[in-house]
Amino acid sequence: MRKRDQWLAAPLGVGVTAALLSGCGSQGGEAAGGGESLVMGMTDKVVATDPAAGYDPGSWLLFNNVFQSLLSFPRGGTTPPEPEAAKECGFQDSHSTVYACTLKGGLKFSNGHDMTSKDVEYSFLRTLRINDDLGPAVMLSSIKNIDTPDDHRIVFHLKTPDATFPMKIASGAGSIVDHTEYPADRLRTDDKAIGSGVYKLDSYSSKQALFSVNTDYKGPAKVQNSGMTIKFFQRQAALKKAVEKGDIDLAYRGLAMKDIADLETSATGGPDGVQLVEGSSAEVQHLVFNTKHPVTGKLGVRKAVAYLIDRSTLVRDVYKRTAEPLYSIVPSGITGHNTAFFDTYGDRPQPAKAAAALRDAGVSGKVKLTLWATPTRYGPGTVPEFKEIAQQLNASGLFDADVKTADLAEYEKGIAAGKYGAYAKGWVPDYPDPDNFTGPFFGKNNVLDNRYSSARITKELLPEAAAEDNRGATVEDFSELQDIVAEELPILPLWQGKQYAVAGPGISGLEWTLDASTVFRFWELSKETEE
Repeated sequence: MRKRDQWLAAPLGVGVTAALLSGCGSQGGEAAGGGESLVMGMTDKVVATDPAAGYDPGSWLLFNNVFQSLLSFPRGGTTPPEPEAAKECGFQDSHSTVYACTLKGGLKFSNGHDMTSKDVEYSFLRTLRINDDLGPAVMLSSIKNIDTPDDHRIVFHLKTPDATFPMKIASGAGSIVDHTEYPADRLRTDDKAIGSGVYKLDSYSSKQALFSVNTDYKGPAKVQNSGMTIKFFQRQAALKKAVEKGDIDLAYRGLAMKDIADLETSATGGPDGVQLVEGSSAEVQHLVFNTKHPVTGKLGVRKAVAYLIDRSTLVRDVYKRTAEPLYSIVPSGITGHNTAFFDTYGDRPQPAKAAAALRDAGVSGKVKLTLWATPTRYGPGTVPEFKEIAQQLNASGLFDADVKTADLAEYEKGIAAGKYGAYAKGWVPDYPDPDNFTGPFFGKNNVLDNRYSSARITKELLPEAAAEDNRGATVEDFSELQDIVAEELPILPLWQGKQYAVAGPGISGLEWTLDASTVFRFWELSKETEE
């Protein structure tokens, strides 16, 4: 998730879900909901309850459960989006520039108002008009205009071919609001949310959010519980303690890496034991190079770093194996994934090749390099990770590397000003397509802000891939793109996250909330009845 010039929504920790039994009830299975409500804790904050503003994991968790989009991602996360509020959708031309949807009949918002095409048009244009710095308007920038021929038909006219448009509107950016409830040119600020999704937001505060099942919901979700409470925690230790004591049922996005490793060791499985469920994730972290910086502006320096980093040690010692080494821009499990960085630089330190790269660049003596990180935005492991990288670089005898940190505001200002030569950036995808791991990183106003440009990437490969409606046919373009990036090194991929669920025997459905779509589906979770 992103905004124009910073990665806003990378997580506070490795993508982790943990659940332990606390209380019992009966499983539901109808759209209207059944069984007990659940209590979830997390350290992520909900930045906004208005979908024109929120562009972070906490806010999108709320949007995905309270609002409907025209389309939604089915569980599993790697298949195309399916109709949600829409009965059907599709491109109307061979160039992927006209996209039309027909709404289902009888859709209602949680306040009882009917949903019509006017609400859909209003929602998209409102997000674009407000263009909030912390909002998802950038995802909708390809929209030229919208037609609504009748109450159920919506036609999007796009500025350029964009075969990924269905995925963009299936995300939180496509949330549909009641046009009578949301101001056209400013954000709603009363911490309320009126949608037509699976749940209603009954109340929200800095301490907790209460959700109940929306009995008027019409869509593919089958609700397995009667509601959800989210409790917001300031500290990971407090969240872990709440899980262990059974004060909450779920701890989502906030357990420390060591806690996950400890829980994995202690998980016994069986009918009475705690079990660890691992899900797929497309969350990634990169080391970004400012290609105009006096130090990292030299390709030989960047190549030397790439030859020396030991990702396996990073994920073992810092992330306690809650992540996997990443050797490509497009992560594993996403169309277009390759191993360009493995093929070019290997998977173990190669000091001789690093020294040759520096020598070829005319660099002599130890390279003085500062690695910059921010302590919270990209996870508590980021600073220890960068200290480990500095140690690896220094162990070669080729670098004199250190690590400096800054709070998020100062950090982003430093990046924007070009002061940092090497810095951390994390990424949680908006939708599971290679476009979302490449398009935001290159060209004008890219989220890396690293002064890198490639005409081959921005003027040829990305536009060609965007126009291809058969996403499998984009593999060649994205492979070439990653090969170019591996050679020119504006960015060095480090790791791909994992998602976990640590569950007691009475909680089920967690496996359907942990996939590459990043949609946490409240409705899939349930508790068993105590015998």
